[in-house]
Amino acid sequence: MKSVYEFVKKCGTYYLATVEDGQPRVRPFGTIDLFEDKLYIQTGKVKPVSKQLAANPLAELCCFDGESGTWLRLAGELVNDDRIEAKKHMLDSYPNLRGMYDENDGNTQVLYFKNATATFSSFAAAPRVVKF
Repeated sequence: MKSVYEFVKKCGTYYLATVEDGQPRVRPFGTIDLFEDKLYIQTGKVKPVSKQLAANPLAELCCFDGESGTWLRLAGELVNDDRIEAKKHMLDSYPNLRGMYDENDGNTQVLYFKNATATFSSFAAAPRVVKF
């Protein structure tokens, strides 16, 4: 899981796919965190992505490292963690978000991947799969 975290962190931006009424929805994200041996993302509870994940927690993210020519697809279930400690850890990792979010604001949402499969791929090597 640490290799997945490090890869996503290096890429900076990843694209998260969810489903709404049978329609795929994809948008850029930039938060990734390791907390208590779980891989977390962050959003706001008022955003459509939060409502989509509440209705269907299955999601996939994808990111590309142009330097190595490798991309990652991470599929799994996103589980909400409403604990202040998890939110604080995320926001401490991304202090620039503190202008918009706070662990006590009722809007900040952190979710972790469960039953996840990460596939590292490139045109130069066979895929490498990590499950957690």
